[in-house]
Amino acid sequence: MKKKNVPQDPGIIEDYGHELCYAVDKQGKYDLVPSIGWEPKNIANKQAWQVIDQEIEMALGEINKGRKSPLSYYMAKHQMDVGLLANYMGLYRWQVKRHLKPAVFKRLKEKTLKAYADLFDLPVSELGSALPHNSQSTGK
Repeated sequence: MKKKNVPQDPGIIEDYGHELCYAVDKQGKYDLVPSIGWEPKNIANKQAWQVIDQEIEMALGEINKGRKSPLSYYMAKHQMDVGLLANYMGLYRWQVKRHLKPAVFKRLKEKTLKAYADLFDLPVSELGSALPHNSQSTGK
C-alpha cells in the first residue's frame, strides 16, 4: 500500500492517537505511517468489545445470583480465563476455579486477596465488592 492510501477511517483508536502501519514511500521503500483506523478493523474491534461487554454483564449476573465470586467480574473485564489468571498468580487452575466459588472466595487469606488486587491494580476492598466505582467496560 502506498503512503497516500493508508486508511484514515475514524474508529476505536481515534481517542488514543494512532497506530503505525507499513506503507511504501515514493522511493519504493517501506516506511511507518500513522493511521487513525481502517473500517474493517474498526468493525471487528467494535464487535470484539461487544462480546467482552456481554461477558462482563454475564459475570455480574452470576455474582448477583451468588453463583460466582467477584473474581469472575475482574477476569472478564481484563479478558482472562482461568488458565491465564492461574499463570499470572502462580497458582494451579483448580485453585483459581475454587476461588471463583463465593464461599471459598470469602475465606481467602489476606495475602491471596492482596495478590489478586495487585494483579488487577485495585484496592483489596474493591476486589471483594465487584462493584468498582466505574463498572462500565472500556469498550467503544
